[in-house]
Amino acid sequence: MRDSLARSLSKTIIWRVIATLITLVVVYLFTGELKQATTITLVVASILAVGYYVHERVWDNISWGRRRAAAEIFKE
Repeated sequence: MRDSLARSLSKTIIWRVIATLITLVVVYLFTGELKQATTITLVVASILAVGYYVHERVWDNISWGRRRAAAEIFKE
């Protein structure tokens, strides 16, 4: 069973929103400047979103640790 492209993309977007908010708060606490914190956060979030999506797609092609659904087992 594989994740659809839409599922991988949805997971990427949801995680990036959560992680971006966390990053923004942390960077702001370090810099004390909202504009600088926002710029750094948006650059990092964009790069990490692409990395996470690629990560998800690679893992979707690896069968290690997956269990087959009962319907697939009985089709054989």
